[in-house]
Amino acid sequence: MVVMLEKAIESDAYSIFDIQVNAFTPLLEVYKDYDTNPANETIEKMRARINNPSGGFYKIIVDTILVGAINVLCKENTQFWISPLFILPEYQGQGIAQKAITQIERTFPQAASWELATVAEEKRNCYLYEKMGFAKTGEIKRINDIMTLVYYKKLV
Repeated sequence: MVVMLEKAIESDAYSIFDIQVNAFTPLLEVYKDYDTNPANETIEKMRARINNPSGGFYKIIVDTILVGAINVLCKENTQFWISPLFILPEYQGQGIAQKAITQIERTFPQAASWELATVAEEKRNCYLYEKMGFAKTGEIKRINDIMTLVYYKKLV
């Protein structure tokens, strides 16, 4: 399996948006986080991320098939934020996200730190980030009665 990242351009917005909705709808149905879930975002927000000069939206391609995306935002010169990162449900659990994170880190060698937030109740997500060297910062944000965001940071 060959996993590649390719910088998204505005004409990719609809195909990436469809994958984002597909990837996040199951979480929306569980956690009812209507104000924060990427499945409820607009195509305009997708376009804004793609065109943001302070970051990059990258398509995740497996053997020529678009299966997900990872968005990176440069918060400061050497401080980077990942959000969102998503893979189509049928491609999850195959190590694709690990490879995408490794490749995005190589794409930005100037990074001194990487940060992200994920759903604390999604143990597979937490396990992935901890396996990739991220550590909990201690910051949490309660979204509703059944969902909490937990923040992670990785020093390079």
